[in-house]
Amino acid sequence: MCLFKQTPEDYYNAPYAEFPALIRGTVAVVMGILWVFSKLMWRWKVEDSDLLFERQEGRGSVVICNHTSMAELLAVETALFFGGRRVRPIFKSEFAKSKIVRWAFSRVGGIPVERGTADMKCLRAAQHALQRGEDVLIFPEGTRIRSREIKPEVHGGFALIAQMGKAPVNPLAICGWSDITPAGKKLMRPKKCWIRAGKAISLTDAPAELKRKERLAWFESEAMSRVYAMRDELCAEHPGRF
Repeated sequence: MCLFKQTPEDYYNAPYAEFPALIRGTVAVVMGILWVFSKLMWRWKVEDSDLLFERQEGRGSVVICNHTSMAELLAVETALFFGGRRVRPIFKSEFAKSKIVRWAFSRVGGIPVERGTADMKCLRAAQHALQRGEDVLIFPEGTRIRSREIKPEVHGGFALIAQMGKAPVNPLAICGWSDITPAGKKLMRPKKCWIRAGKAISLTDAPAELKRKERLAWFESEAMSRVYAMRDELCAEHPGRF
């Protein structure tokens, strides 16, 4: 790929290894800065990280996580990056309305999705990334859920992407980020937060008697159940945090 002639759409579909060396080097430097910043601010680590970094030879995985703050994205992204995984985060197409944001997100491997639609461009780009051995990062809740009382609307596209890419789903759960920004404030506070990895799940784990649509529904439900079970465990271990 050329450095100056590529459009964001070119980056959505190109293998990360073919990104210009200057772009990849810049991303590595930025990721390093964000890793140090997030570690100092929130003192996180990935518990049971061996479950996250187990790999299926030659194929990536779909990483899913609950969502309470934009800040946890820094921790999850950098944890995956420095764990040796090349991540393609799925982001809302609304962010792509800004040319600067669109340019930046494409260079770190992001893929935009039109929520509420069957966005085949996004699905195919994510499928091909998985088949190349890259990983896809999705927050299925789609928006920040700041308390247990809020019932999230889970967007099940991650299960379809995993099915298309014949990839497993790695569940992650986070706890503590919801209250790093006090009500009425904009500045984030340094406060310890947590990330926990769970056992990967594949479509082949579904009960054999289920039909195709039922298997996909089971896959989605089981994956999110694992996320929420880990989240609740973390919340129980750290009372008053979410």
